[in-house]
Amino acid sequence: MSTGSWRTAAFGAVPTGERLARIRRSPQFVDGQFRNPVATRQLLHGSTLPMVRTQLNRDGRLRRAPVGEIPVHHPTAADWARPPASGLRITWMGHSSVLAEIDGQRVLFDPVWGERCSPFTWVGPRRLHPVPLPLTELAPVDAVVISHDHYDHLDMPTIQGLIATGTAFVVPLGIGADLEYWGVPAEQITELDWHESTRVGELTLTATPAQHFCGRGLRGPQHTLWASWVIAGPEHRVYHSGDTGYFGGFAEIGKTHGPFDLTMIQIGAYSEEFWPDIHMTPEEGLRAHLDLGGGRPAGVLLPIHWGTFNLAPHPWAEPAERTAAAAMAAGAKLAAPIPGKPFEPADELTVEPWWRAAAVPPVHGWPAWPPKGPAAMASGAGSAPAAGE
Repeated sequence: MSTGSWRTAAFGAVPTGERLARIRRSPQFVDGQFRNPVATRQLLHGSTLPMVRTQLNRDGRLRRAPVGEIPVHHPTAADWARPPASGLRITWMGHSSVLAEIDGQRVLFDPVWGERCSPFTWVGPRRLHPVPLPLTELAPVDAVVISHDHYDHLDMPTIQGLIATGTAFVVPLGIGADLEYWGVPAEQITELDWHESTRVGELTLTATPAQHFCGRGLRGPQHTLWASWVIAGPEHRVYHSGDTGYFGGFAEIGKTHGPFDLTMIQIGAYSEEFWPDIHMTPEEGLRAHLDLGGGRPAGVLLPIHWGTFNLAPHPWAEPAERTAAAAMAAGAKLAAPIPGKPFEPADELTVEPWWRAAAVPPVHGWPAWPPKGPAAMASGAGSAPAAGE
């Protein structure tokens, strides 16, 4: 594909040919672009300048950034030398990057090893903690699953670093154009529409609906699909939300594909002002988790999409605090490991508020631990100003 001198390769490629024809046949593709399950108030594009001003505000910067070192566990060969006793082991690498060892196979969701989630190396949100391990130390994975094409989920250098391993790349419609442009052989790529599935070994990978949007570089709107994902093995099932607003589809996903041993749910980078319908708040994330379980806690909840990059105006630690409060009030089983620390959802999990040591404290101090429910946040992290502001 020809490119002009203005273009960076990280922008990716526009789908053409049979790929474009398949996109146009999708029930989700209406009037020249992909659509969400329900109409959304997508305010981001029209509010970019106010959002930037908010994030550059001095008080906002103090609250949005950790002030201490974020703890990171460096996994070693010993961590993964023995198979998980339960058959399911999870390692949160930070943000939405998660390694799932499930029924003898390894699936890597939304791997981002780059220093910035940006098409450029010199500007854009910078990583707040190091990657738990270099990509070269990661044992081969059977499948890489991508939820959508935003830079904090689809990182060109990381994708290129995984090509030689021979892994399968399973992605929503249209994203295969980006992967091929970056050198991934076509035979390693599978593109799925919502409700379509593919097999990787003993696993069934199914693209399920999400309420979000796409966008990468200087090209037309909504030309690649976004998705959540269900991974089902002979013994275990997990769900990865990707980025999404809260919508009624979670209950149907749970009914059709559950029960789940673990749900990985986006609970960070929310803003009522800038993207009210396309990112979930922590309380909405907990509600989605309950919906996926038919109104009951759906296995273990792993909060994702927080802690690694500053992408929204809320305080850095707020997603973890609010999620813990909501989950404990609902009696949901929560996992909140430091980045890189493997755990098995079947184990007895103990949540410690490790993020507090790295965060600016709320003006009235941290609430008692364990939290007593969402109301505890009113005098906690919430939106209260930090001490010294």
